[in-house]
Amino acid sequence: MELDFSNIKVLGFDADDTLWVNETYFREAEEKFATLLENFETKNKIDQELFKMEMDNLELYGYGIKGFMLSMIESAMELSNNTISSETITEILKLGKEMITKPVELLEGVEEVLGKLADKYRLIVLTKGDLLDQERKLERSGLIKYFHHVEVLSDKKEANYKHLLDHLEINTNEFLMIGNSLKSDVLPILNIGARAVHVPFHTTWAHEQVDLEEQFNNHLTINTLSDILKYLK
Repeated sequence: MELDFSNIKVLGFDADDTLWVNETYFREAEEKFATLLENFETKNKIDQELFKMEMDNLELYGYGIKGFMLSMIESAMELSNNTISSETITEILKLGKEMITKPVELLEGVEEVLGKLADKYRLIVLTKGDLLDQERKLERSGLIKYFHHVEVLSDKKEANYKHLLDHLEINTNEFLMIGNSLKSDVLPILNIGARAVHVPFHTTWAHEQVDLEEQFNNHLTINTLSDILKYLK
């Protein structure tokens, strides 16, 4: 779909799975978690119960690795009927700490794109998750120099975006959001009258998936972040 971005002045970038790899590490941790609990339940059941626990805890813990760690521990206790060993709890904590200390793996073309756009547009990061973890990843990524502003949101709903854009005095007509999640980076942005570009990542958390009937057609989908350079001059 051809969309006119000639009036765009501010570009918002999601971070996880848009600028660098993230969801892959959660899937790897889930595999290891299921192995730790294989004496108590089937892998499918373990995956289902962990996801349910994450959803139940989302309002309390928010998004991010720390909440994921707590949900793994709570799931292990429930699945084992509180017989899980302290050694296994320690292994679960290690899984979380390994995720936190993973090196930041930039996605292909990210730095080149940011370098070319930074002189023409005001670039900001709009991500959600644990504040300390996201700040740490931004610092390790070496990308912080390209951004005018970084915001770690508790969630990415219409009200969150509207409040932030108002606070930063950004006109919705001049704002374009770029991210990998239709649910978080595209649909709420379109709903407040701004523009959005979807850059799919090969793995999507079940919570971020949307039904086809929920999707809008008035956004751009590109294969890689580098493709955005064809549309932003």
